[in-house]
Amino acid sequence: MPNIRAGCALAGALVLTISPSPLRAADLALSQNDGHTVLDGKGNLVAPSQPMPDTVTLIDVSHYPPRIAGTIEAPGSVVGPPMAIWVSKDQSWAISTSATKADPAGKFGISPDDRVSVIDLTASPPKIVQSLTAGPGATMVRVSPDGSIALIANRAAGTVSIFTVKDKRLTSAGTLDTGNKASLPSSIVFLNNGKTALLTRSGDNQVSVLHVDGTQVTIDPRPITTGVSPYTMDRNAAGTLAAVSNMGRGNGDVDTVSLIDLTAKPPRTVETVSVPSGPEPLKFSPDGKWLAVGAQMSTTKPASDPFHHDHGVLNVFAVQGDHLQNVATAPIGPWAEGIAFSRDGHTILVQSMATRQIDVLRWDGRKLAAGKPLTIKDAGPETFGTAWP
Repeated sequence: MPNIRAGCALAGALVLTISPSPLRAADLALSQNDGHTVLDGKGNLVAPSQPMPDTVTLIDVSHYPPRIAGTIEAPGSVVGPPMAIWVSKDQSWAISTSATKADPAGKFGISPDDRVSVIDLTASPPKIVQSLTAGPGATMVRVSPDGSIALIANRAAGTVSIFTVKDKRLTSAGTLDTGNKASLPSSIVFLNNGKTALLTRSGDNQVSVLHVDGTQVTIDPRPITTGVSPYTMDRNAAGTLAAVSNMGRGNGDVDTVSLIDLTAKPPRTVETVSVPSGPEPLKFSPDGKWLAVGAQMSTTKPASDPFHHDHGVLNVFAVQGDHLQNVATAPIGPWAEGIAFSRDGHTILVQSMATRQIDVLRWDGRKLAAGKPLTIKDAGPETFGTAWP
């Protein structure tokens, strides 16, 4: 494939000019955008003839409609759950990972990546202040509640990277091996105690319970069973429930979403509901009352495929104890990736990798109303991060 350059620059240059004071006052949703991956006519992930830089876009959701406040270059990838950015509670810094990169020697012009970027959000403009590596296929990153440990799932390696955190910088502190390189570690969430975390493993269809003692991380012998190919996982603000999207085989059948009771000892699956196919985007509302689930609906398959749809669908479920009740539905763009709520829970953003847009919806607790989408230039939006749950 001609004109493929390896990787994206680690530049911190701001693409859109902003003044520092509005940015510091804003509620920011960070959208990671992949400029080196597109779909070919058969639905394969391939590099375009001229890859563009991967970016992180800062979106001000403190008002409606939301607005794009700025964009910086930073490595990122559509591969992995759409939660490959962590943002500190005070919005002063963030961690962003990259699972793949453009590589002329790789299959379809793409190879696994391991880059991790620490971003200073207080700088004017925001910039990358630390660049380091995790393991191949570095994807979802989460920091412990006390802020001392960061864990990163490495899909291509079957491992989890462990970092200590001090003064908004990361230091490598070891690696946890899942014992199966094909386990495809995907999502990580910490429980409130900081001593336990959960890890989805889409390759061997289980959720591992991780015991965290400082930098020593071990796997509990009892896995949690949710469904086929557990992938994206989120935790509610109260720390009582985790939600897991079970991606199935990706062949057009309905898939499922499961709830895990985090208060039970040991944690266990307590609810599984059917959802339309490809429920990769998944997010609790900040107050934990709602669970938004996007379905790709085989929008990444060729138009000739019998399961192909032109658009995906967003379902909002009411969280009633440990049960889910579907209460609202709306169409969303094709190849849906991440979901983000505004801090007040009334604006929902849904990324469309195919259209390079972010759908904007208003949510009043009863119905969804579509607003004007946000356009991402030269890259496909594929991961969200916010300072709030």
